[in-house]
Amino acid sequence: MSGMHATIATRSIGIPGQPWGDAEKAQWLSRQTKQRSYADEVLVRIDRLRPRFDVDEYGRLDYSGESYPLFAIRNRGWNDAAPTALVTGGVHGYETSGVHGALQFADRHLAEYAGRVNVLVVPCVSPWAYERIHRWNPLALDPNRSFRDNSPAPESAALMKLVAPLRDRFTAHIDLHETTDTDESEFHPALAARDGKTFEPETIPDGFYLCADAANPQPEFQQAIIAAVAKVTHIAPADAKGEIIGSRVVAPGVIEYDYARLGLCPGITNARYKTTTEVYPDSPRAAPEQCNAAQVAAVRAALDFALAHPPVRR
Repeated sequence: MSGMHATIATRSIGIPGQPWGDAEKAQWLSRQTKQRSYADEVLVRIDRLRPRFDVDEYGRLDYSGESYPLFAIRNRGWNDAAPTALVTGGVHGYETSGVHGALQFADRHLAEYAGRVNVLVVPCVSPWAYERIHRWNPLALDPNRSFRDNSPAPESAALMKLVAPLRDRFTAHIDLHETTDTDESEFHPALAARDGKTFEPETIPDGFYLCADAANPQPEFQQAIIAAVAKVTHIAPADAKGEIIGSRVVAPGVIEYDYARLGLCPGITNARYKTTTEVYPDSPRAAPEQCNAAQVAAVRAALDFALAHPPVRR
């Protein structure tokens, strides 16, 4: 289903201006179809990593008879004196390079940090949405607005439970995302329809950018990532208003969001260094391999910066 057709179909659900109830959400769910395989595209690659890394099942999602095991990958030789970092991908299942960038980093570079950085990689937080190429889970919830106590999204709750024992030990958290054309043609209109609001169009930026934590922006950290990614793909410019997706650009390729208030994934740790990457896969200047490489470059730059600038422990 193309983005435009999906938008028309979504807008036909319910009554304009009124939030969806259970019947409307069920109608939306009935229109979602499996378009790719989590088992074939993600689990197979995780299995190949088992000889070199520790792979743990941290939860399982069960939706209408379909079961999705959730996996985390750790490099070996964890050192209590070393910094600890979290890498997450696939919080939004449709954002492909987040998943495959995390897996590519694990395969090609995770071992390099053994003994220097304890790294926990969670490559696909939302496998049901990965298969449907969607932003939401089957409850019509956005996991990346659901990282809060008593989360209604099982994907978010499972990740929070995994991370909780290490919450105060993390030095860095890199959450891998994409901004796609379907954000405007499908997902943002669907959100407006679900919530009974009017859809307000935005311009999709052409290029890579970062969302920093407004409460803890760490500008030098963000710029180190931008500099590394700029060697792989182009950085998104500000629009005519000096903004990217409606937020003020505070430095080249960087905007800020309030992680805690919005229930965003990087808010689940107390890490000093946190960021959300945003790759633009629909750019005529970016191929899928380039998008994955941009995610990998961002992760490596983040870890290298954390190593070079360890937070002062009190």
